[in-house]
Amino acid sequence: MILGMSEFTFAHVVISVIGILSGIVVMQSLLVSKWRGGWTALFLLSTALTSASGFGFARDQVLPSHIVSVISLVVLAIAAIALYGKHLVFKWRWIYVVAAVIALYLNVFVLIVQLFLKVPALHALAPTQAEPPFAIAQGTALLLFIMLGFFAVRRFRP
Repeated sequence: MILGMSEFTFAHVVISVIGILSGIVVMQSLLVSKWRGGWTALFLLSTALTSASGFGFARDQVLPSHIVSVISLVVLAIAAIALYGKHLVFKWRWIYVVAAVIALYLNVFVLIVQLFLKVPALHALAPTQAEPPFAIAQGTALLLFIMLGFFAVRRFRP
C-alpha cells in the first residue's frame, strides 16, 4: 500500500497526473505555436497508458470509466496517426490539435469525477455527482476546453 492505495492504483494515479501535467505543457505549446516533441510524446504515451490501465481494475460490468477510456484511446490513435503518420500535413494539423485537446479534456473530466469522489469537502457538495456543484465544475471545464481548442486550432503551426 502506498498512501492508502494499492501499488497498481498508485501507478495509475501517477501516470494520470503525468498525462495531465504533460498535456498542459502541450496545450500551452499549441496556443503559442511552439513544437515540443518530447512533451507531446510523453503526453500521448502517458494518456494512453492511463486509459489502458483503467481496464486493470477488477470489475464485472462495463462502467462509464471504461467507455471514457475507449473513447480516449480512439482519440489518441487519431492524434498519433495525424502526428506520426500524416506529419500534420494539411487537415491533419487541425485533426491532431482537436484530438489532443479532447484527450486532455477527457483526462481532466475523469480528474474532476475522482476529486468529487475522493475529496471529502467536494464529495459533501455532490455525493451523487448529480448536484449543481459537480455540473458547474464539469461544464466549466468543457467550456474552457472548447475555447482552448478553438484558439489552438487557429494558432498552432508546426
